[in-house]
Amino acid sequence: MKMGFYFYIVCCFLIFFSKASTTIDTISRSESLTDGKTLVSNGGSFALGFFSPDTSNSNNRYLGIWYHNDPNQTVVWVANRINPINGSTGVLKIESSGKIVLQVQNTTAVWSTNSTVSVEDPVLQLLDSGNLVLRDGNDINPENHLWQSFDYPSDTMLPGMKIGVDLRTSFDRRLSAWKNWDDPSPGDLTYGVELEGSPEMVLMKGLEKYYLTGLWIGSGFSGVRDVRSNPIFDYDFVWNETEIYFTFSLKSKSLMSRVVLNQTESVRKRYTWNPESQTWELFSMRPSDYCDRYGLCGPNGNCDYNKLPVCQCLTGFRPKWPKRWNTSEYSGGCIHIKPLNCQTGDEFITIRRVKSPAITNPWVHKTMNLKECKAECSRNCSCMAYSNLDVTGGDGSGCAMWFGDLVDIKQFQSDSDGMDLYIRVSASETELKKKAKVKLAIILAPVIAALLGLLLVVCYIRGTRRKLEDEVEDKNLEDKENKDENEDMELAVFEFDTIIQATDTFSFRNKLGEGGFGPVYKGTLANGQEIAVKRLSKSSGQGLNEFKNEVKLIAKLQHRNLVRLLGCCIHGEERMLVYEYMPNGSLDSFIFDQTRREELTWYFGMARTFGGDQTEANTNKIVGTYGYMAPEYAIDGLFSVKSDVFSFGIVLLEVISGRKNRGFYHANQSGNLIEHIWRLWTEGKPSDAAYEFLAETGDVPELLRSIHISLLCVQQHPEERPSMSSVVLMLGSHNELPSPKQPGFLFYNKPFEAYPSPDNNESSSRNEISLSTFEAR
Repeated sequence: MKMGFYFYIVCCFLIFFSKASTTIDTISRSESLTDGKTLVSNGGSFALGFFSPDTSNSNNRYLGIWYHNDPNQTVVWVANRINPINGSTGVLKIESSGKIVLQVQNTTAVWSTNSTVSVEDPVLQLLDSGNLVLRDGNDINPENHLWQSFDYPSDTMLPGMKIGVDLRTSFDRRLSAWKNWDDPSPGDLTYGVELEGSPEMVLMKGLEKYYLTGLWIGSGFSGVRDVRSNPIFDYDFVWNETEIYFTFSLKSKSLMSRVVLNQTESVRKRYTWNPESQTWELFSMRPSDYCDRYGLCGPNGNCDYNKLPVCQCLTGFRPKWPKRWNTSEYSGGCIHIKPLNCQTGDEFITIRRVKSPAITNPWVHKTMNLKECKAECSRNCSCMAYSNLDVTGGDGSGCAMWFGDLVDIKQFQSDSDGMDLYIRVSASETELKKKAKVKLAIILAPVIAALLGLLLVVCYIRGTRRKLEDEVEDKNLEDKENKDENEDMELAVFEFDTIIQATDTFSFRNKLGEGGFGPVYKGTLANGQEIAVKRLSKSSGQGLNEFKNEVKLIAKLQHRNLVRLLGCCIHGEERMLVYEYMPNGSLDSFIFDQTRREELTWYFGMARTFGGDQTEANTNKIVGTYGYMAPEYAIDGLFSVKSDVFSFGIVLLEVISGRKNRGFYHANQSGNLIEHIWRLWTEGKPSDAAYEFLAETGDVPELLRSIHISLLCVQQHPEERPSMSSVVLMLGSHNELPSPKQPGFLFYNKPFEAYPSPDNNESSSRNEISLSTFEAR
């Protein structure tokens, strides 16, 4: 009896579990979907139902598809984008004609499909790809669709979706952004195929081109860095007689990735799902940098993000309006230095690793080789440039020719990116360049020989001098040499007794503070002038060479916004720097003081120093103030001008937040100031990083821009940080900024990992794989 009872219970449990675990992914003509109910795809990846935008306080309801296992309910498709339903009165059903209809209380239709095929047993099914399809229930082929949502995308592209044009019917599938986070109706930002000549993908703002990918050159788009080796997805661009479209697929069923348009930021972003953090992480973004803006440098200009200014004229060209060009107004573009003369013969020069010009008046041929392409372009006096259409496999294949001005060219640094472009110039221009090279070589030959001889002499002298200096141990002679060197720098050399009297023998009551290499004392000279004396600690590790270098450096940095160096003092092992005394203290006494910091407005200004040629070196002795050192310098002793950029970023963060990077504390968080501000940035709350007074009284857009710039400065890898000259340009302009990547020293309680950047050729915001974490809609 007991066994029968147990058997009955087990059977009931199995039946209940079986029913509970079965998801409903279809509705038939006799069924409907009302608000509060959902269809879930067979594999549980997607759900179809009614929703309201998370940030919306209205009663507007929409029929949409979202990721079923995403706790944020990320929506990927919306049916009634233009006509929301007020309240929970929506009903989705299939009419007898096979048309799908969304109604309000079974009366007013707010959305319907345009299917004209009538079938006896129509079935609406949500597939595990996120595609909502209408099919004939009697058709044994599940791939035969009478209608599918993939043909009518919203703002999101999913794996397997085609973005492009059916050439037989002119049916155009393209993404259109939500108008804003609360309103899924179409904005003016769209993404689809450009059909002029050789097709490419284009991001449009209204009727204006905003960003172009460049031609498809077999391995990818010429204007997009090669991302074939990424671990997430594969992609393809299909171009044949019947259709042209872009698509992508995932490399594993366990992965999730999507492409979405963002109207607010005017960008196209790719996200990937992180199952551990249950968040979407930013993978890539288009436009990715300043040079991605369509036609930025005007006709015949070449945009190079690694140069200043970013716009350069193509070889053989000069600015059309030089005065405007010098003020960063590039719309006029460039013109030929020497006029073309098709009758007497022009030449072609090679511009390597560039994004293809925009196709305005193109001509393409898929089977012609490069030699035939050049001959065809040479015969046509209107042809301004030519190139291979497909660069894969040996010498490449196909031919593309451009007529008229060359627009929207971008320079790449890596040999694996971009394409080679052959540009028409005057034959006299190339002849002059050849002659100039020969003449320069003739002129430089004796000069180089003389320099080599001089270098040998210098090396000999230096070697002899070093040997003599090593033998000199007389203290008085050393003091005299030190004094002479400082006099050569045109700085006052203070006697040790003068410093002793001025500081009252380094009295404790005159002590102003203590830095990384020793204390600083206030002093008063005999003439009444107040001074600040930095007394180098004997145990600081800073030797004579470091001291000399510091004196030379600071002597060259006399600036109205920097404390002025008056002189120095060397006495035996004592080494001191004498500065002007600042009665109001340093900037930190204002920005870290709860009361005094309100005396400063957002417009207090800052010192600006333009950097020179970048150099990099390695040192065995780390000098500087901890909390401001770049990771590669503090850990490995590697330093460059990018190390100073990191330090500048820290100072800027401290000015904005009113908090110190070292010793930062937050009641609800662990980590340092960098981690705190980075977390606010990724959460979309960067203005919370500023202290209250500055946020209320300052220029908020400028404040946010300064936070953005500071995060670019403190990126972990030196090559991703901008140069100081670029930082100055960013601070003084309103140009679009690249997205910052993970900062250095992000987690203060974890060891620093000196691992290389995912792509060593990438500069700021140019990696396809980003470590940034953004919460997406």
